[in-house]
Amino acid sequence: MKRRTLLKSIPVAAMFPATLWAASLKEGAMPAGTTVYELRFYHIAPGKQAELLARFRDHTLALFAKHGMKTLFFSVPSDEPLKSDSLVYVLEHPSREAATANWKDFQADPEWQSVKAKSEANGKLVEKVDSTYLTPTDFSPIPR
Repeated sequence: MKRRTLLKSIPVAAMFPATLWAASLKEGAMPAGTTVYELRFYHIAPGKQAELLARFRDHTLALFAKHGMKTLFFSVPSDEPLKSDSLVYVLEHPSREAATANWKDFQADPEWQSVKAKSEANGKLVEKVDSTYLTPTDFSPIPR
């Protein structure tokens, strides 16, 4: 079975803690302008995981902080077929509007553009990114 076919058949909910996934189901549970969490799943180009992890470790995390993007969690799946070609992480943003502005500023940052270009000199590191914004429910153990 092809990896993409397999990934499409696995619900994202099966890969994350129930509290994070439940939060996404209650869209609008919190008033506008409150903290949101962004769940990001990177489908990494074959053989490029080590390079992508190094880019995050050495450059991206500092750039996220520079642009107001608080990192909460980074992980790689424990089992194949996702283990060697996936990255999962969660960011915290002050609001959905702030998230949009943060990403716009991050993408436009000349330092990021340089880091990305240099790290992809031998080909793209990421094939696809899935992003979902989550709002904690009133019973979530995550601070609201």
